[in-house]
Amino acid sequence: MRVLVLGAGFGGLELTTRLSDEFGDGIDVVLIDESDAFVFGFSKLEVMFGRALPDAVRHPYRDLVKPGVSFVQSTIRSIDPTAKRVETDAGPFEGDVMVVALGADLDPAATPGLVEGGNEFYTELGAFALREVLAEFEGGRVVVGVISAPFKCPPAPSETALLMHDHLVRKGLRDRSEIALVMPFGRPIPPSPAASEALMGAFAERGIAWHPQTPVGQLDPARKVAISHDGAEMPYDLFLGVPMHRAPAVVRESGMCVDGWIPVDPLTLETSFPGVYAVGDVADVGTPRAGVFAEGQAAVVADEIAAIIRDDTTSSQYGGRGVCYLEFGRDQVALVDVTFFGGQRRGEFVAPSEALAADKAEFGSSRIRRWFGRDWPPER
Repeated sequence: MRVLVLGAGFGGLELTTRLSDEFGDGIDVVLIDESDAFVFGFSKLEVMFGRALPDAVRHPYRDLVKPGVSFVQSTIRSIDPTAKRVETDAGPFEGDVMVVALGADLDPAATPGLVEGGNEFYTELGAFALREVLAEFEGGRVVVGVISAPFKCPPAPSETALLMHDHLVRKGLRDRSEIALVMPFGRPIPPSPAASEALMGAFAERGIAWHPQTPVGQLDPARKVAISHDGAEMPYDLFLGVPMHRAPAVVRESGMCVDGWIPVDPLTLETSFPGVYAVGDVADVGTPRAGVFAEGQAAVVADEIAAIIRDDTTSSQYGGRGVCYLEFGRDQVALVDVTFFGGQRRGEFVAPSEALAADKAEFGSSRIRRWFGRDWPPER
C-alpha cells in the first residue's frame, strides 16, 4: 500500500513514524513538504527572545530515515482527492490512501498596514527576524495583537506578552515601556477558565494591559497606531501580530473545503472523499489548532490505515484531548490538559513551576528522538 502524506508537521511526522514502526519496509509512505526542516512552534519564541539560536531549533528532514518512508521536499501544486493524486514540482504522486496535513497558511498582507508597520511572529521567518529587532528595541509601547480567529496555538500571544515583560526587565527597560495584549476572545484560553484566570492574574501582576474581544483590523504605519474593527486606536512603538490564518490555497482549490477548512468525521478524521483523511490545522475538527491535537489525530489515522492494510477493523476514535504547556515567564511553565469530545468538555490546569518547564523540554526532546532518531538538548 502507498500512503501519501501531505505535510511534515506534528501530524505528518507522527503518522509516518507510527506506520514505519508497525510495518517497516512493508509499507510505502511518501511524505511531502516544501520546507527543508521542522521547527516547533514554541522554539520560535525561544529564538525570538534570544534563548536559543536558529540553527539549534531546526530539524532537517534529511535526517528523517525510517523504513518504508520516503521524504520528498517539493511544493504541491494541485490535489485531486478523488484520484488521491497530487502534482508537485518533483512530479506527480498517487496513493491508495492520502492524508492532508498541510497546516494553515499565514497571510500578513491580508491586514492593511501589518507588513509595512508591524511584525509577525508566527512564521519561522518572522520569529527569527524578530530576534534582532527585540535585541535592538529600546523600550516603548508594545502591542501583541491577534488579527482574527481561528489561529494556531491559542496560548502563544499570552506567552509572548509575558516573555516580553521578562525581556524588558532583563534589559532594564520595563519602567519606560508598556505592554498590551489584544485578542478576539473574551478570555486568553477559551477552553480553560482556570488557565485564563491564572494568565489574567499574571497580566495584572506584571502591568500587562488585557484587551479582550478586540481583534485588530488594520495598522496605520505612518502614525504607528493599531486600529480595531470597531475603530478604537492603540498607539505602539512595536507591534507583534498574529496574522490571518487560512487553509493553503492548494487545499482550497482542491474542492475539499467547506467554509474555508476541510470538514472531517470528528472520530476518524476521514473526509467526504473515501480513503482521504485530514489532520492538524487544516482540518475542521472542533478542537484548537495546535501540534498536540494534530499528533493525537495522526495516531487515530495511523490505526485506521493499519486496519485497512490488515483487512480488519479498529475501535480507535479521536477523543479531542490535548496537553499544552504555557510559558508564564520567570522560567516557569504551566500545563493545560483539555478533552473536547466524549461528553462534556473538561480540562485540568496545573499551576506554573520550574518542574513543568523541565517537562516541556522533555516533551520536545522526546518528539525529536521519536521522529528523527537523535537526541536534542535545547540550546539556551
